[in-house]
Amino acid sequence: MVFLIAGASHTGKTALAQKILEDYGYPYLSIDHLKMGLIRSGYTNLTPEDDSKLVGYLWPVVREMVKTAIENQQNLVVEGCYIPFDWAADFGACYRKEIRYICLVMSQAYIDAHFDDIRKYADVIEKRLDDSACTPQSVMEENRVNLELCQKYGCEYLLIDSIYDVKIPVSFKKK
Repeated sequence: MVFLIAGASHTGKTALAQKILEDYGYPYLSIDHLKMGLIRSGYTNLTPEDDSKLVGYLWPVVREMVKTAIENQQNLVVEGCYIPFDWAADFGACYRKEIRYICLVMSQAYIDAHFDDIRKYADVIEKRLDDSACTPQSVMEENRVNLELCQKYGCEYLLIDSIYDVKIPVSFKKK
């Protein structure tokens, strides 16, 4: 089974992937690690700020890694903001039945009430060297857009609205 965890920056994708690793032993791939490896190695001229271009650059590689994991009957968690909302169109039915997807989305009310906590827990798994672009406005906008795209493409999402209590989704649980 392959688990795709999408969402805006600061929503807890990596923390959820780490929890799945700890509870089930499923390895995870942080698309951010792949991104930085490609950037730092010089295999691309893109920068970490080129988010709109990075989806098209990274997703074809990640997509084929997902297919390989499924073909080899391996469990894998893939987390990152570079999973396109129309991801399912890239897989045939035999692949889709082995994939579970969730997008983490914070409501405007949650962001308003808990922005200090969002910043406080930003480094809980991975250290952010420069988080200066994280503002209440940027977090709200990114989450608003993600919610709209989840609804447009019929993607499953977890709305974080009053308290942050992200648990492993039922659809991800071992059978």
